[in-house]
Amino acid sequence: MRRIVFFISILNLTACNAQPEVIFEENFDGNSLNLTHWNYELGDGCPALCGWGNDELQLYTKENVVVRDGNLVITASKKDGLHYSGRITTKDKVEFTYGTIEVRAKLATGKGLWPAFWMLGSNIDEAIWPACGEIDIMEYVGREPHVVFTSLHTTSSSGETVNTKRTRIENIEEGFHTYKAEWTKDHITFFVDNTEVYTYNPALKNVENWPFDQPFYLLANLAIGGKFGGREVDQTIFPEEYLIDYIKITKP
Repeated sequence: MRRIVFFISILNLTACNAQPEVIFEENFDGNSLNLTHWNYELGDGCPALCGWGNDELQLYTKENVVVRDGNLVITASKKDGLHYSGRITTKDKVEFTYGTIEVRAKLATGKGLWPAFWMLGSNIDEAIWPACGEIDIMEYVGREPHVVFTSLHTTSSSGETVNTKRTRIENIEEGFHTYKAEWTKDHITFFVDNTEVYTYNPALKNVENWPFDQPFYLLANLAIGGKFGGREVDQTIFPEEYLIDYIKITKP
């Protein structure tokens, strides 16, 4: 009997000490973007999605996205009256269903700036947004200091920001912070610095409110102005940088 109890105890201990499986990790080592994982999205979204669907001001360029000192650096800049920034995705390269997604980032700040780390359903070309689903792990808008937004977009909300949480964190602009989403077949729970801030878990899940049962891909960008970023842009803030230290995706 003692041997059986001892054996079970070891099994339990092993289970407790089991580490999550890392299915994707990006530490932005080296001095260039890893194009095995990432795509650049360029321009102003025209003709299909001018202003990137939100009346944003920026033109996205490769030059505004660099890897420096172990960080991804996306810079919002202004030259000759035009605004520039960067946006990258893992579409068709890194796509997955369920997992814990964590990013460590330092926000770009200033009125009119809108740094974000988010996800879109990989069927976006066929299902079209918002039917593909959108998971916003972190959004920050400079017009509303000390606040982080975590949101989801679905057909049931007609794409509007209904399923969302606005979390006030006084020091969020200072240094790096971690933003995380735990995505399972039952719920999506969001964390800031390992503190839970919001959970989305509709009791009855259907295609309208739960398009989150299929592969998604990652996006990181720094928008300027627009409907959510704010019509008023402080033109004295440029250039301003949004830094990402690492991105990690794990499964139990």
